[in-house]
Amino acid sequence: MSRNTFGHIFRFTTWGESHGTALGCVIDGCPPQIQLDESDIQPWLDRRKPGSSKFVTQRKESDLVKILSGTFEGRTTGTPISLIINNEDARSKDYGAIADKYRPGHADIAYDMKYGIRDHRGGGRSSARETAVRVAAGAIARKILGDSISIQGAVVQIGSKAINHSNWDWSFVEQNPFFCPDEEIVSDWEKYLNEVRKRGSSVGAIVELHIDGAPAGLGEPIYGKLDAEIASAIMSINAVKAIEIGAGFKAGTMEGPENADEIRIGNDGPEFLSNNAGGILGGISTGQSIFCRFSVKPTSSFLTATKTITASGQETEIKTKGRHDPCVGIRSVPIAEAMIACVLADHVLRDRAQIGVRK
Repeated sequence: MSRNTFGHIFRFTTWGESHGTALGCVIDGCPPQIQLDESDIQPWLDRRKPGSSKFVTQRKESDLVKILSGTFEGRTTGTPISLIINNEDARSKDYGAIADKYRPGHADIAYDMKYGIRDHRGGGRSSARETAVRVAAGAIARKILGDSISIQGAVVQIGSKAINHSNWDWSFVEQNPFFCPDEEIVSDWEKYLNEVRKRGSSVGAIVELHIDGAPAGLGEPIYGKLDAEIASAIMSINAVKAIEIGAGFKAGTMEGPENADEIRIGNDGPEFLSNNAGGILGGISTGQSIFCRFSVKPTSSFLTATKTITASGQETEIKTKGRHDPCVGIRSVPIAEAMIACVLADHVLRDRAQIGVRK
């Protein structure tokens, strides 16, 4: 398997499988002299870890991270940072009944088509378990970015049930198990997900990301467009099927004057009167807020019987037992935030390498 590395100057390589001994990553390109220990990483992992509520998988993992290299006396040395997270609660027996069956909608069959071998235990490398170390890498990326850049995500729709954007409250996002910014819809989501779980089914979700404080000038105009690399980062997350930045698909319904973000002179330079571009023009950040939304499909592991085939070519049906998220979109929030942090840290360092320190 190739392409286990993400990024250019700030880059990380992940390793490990869902039911292997451990997961880990090696981060290269982190500047020296940044204060860093496990306590800087662990809170971000705790937001993502399984078993955190009844609305996510009940697999119990502490996701305790250990730094193996790249720091000395609590500071980064500029050398590769190696991280490890041990798997503690893999239950491979749950997958014995589907060892030779493909889950419809899952990467099982595609992996077998490509490699001729697959790890049926939790999906092996195709499992979202791998994203734990992405969140750890994102925590280090945030240390590079500092407090001036804010990256926040929220679930705005589960199935057909969408929030009321006029009720948006960022302070409420961390006070409920859904990363939801609308207090009024939480009880509806609770009832709905309980019904979905009882029916042995799963459901998709839509997530919004808001990035504030990113300076103008990040991104490269052709093959290193900031929006293209944000899209690549988000689409690399398991179960993500679509992303839109700024007005997104709505821009295809607009006329030019409506879509154009008009410009005036403000107290601190150019001031845009709208933000259909989502803070990025020509692949380069404008200094406005960057925002995007993405769609997460329902997990393919559920108890409802579906038609499939075996590895030997026999038609059959499949039910997937075990501990699975009824809505994987919920835990995609901290993963997506981490991937955005990694993209921005990489672009900040790339911009510094080409342009120097901006005044």
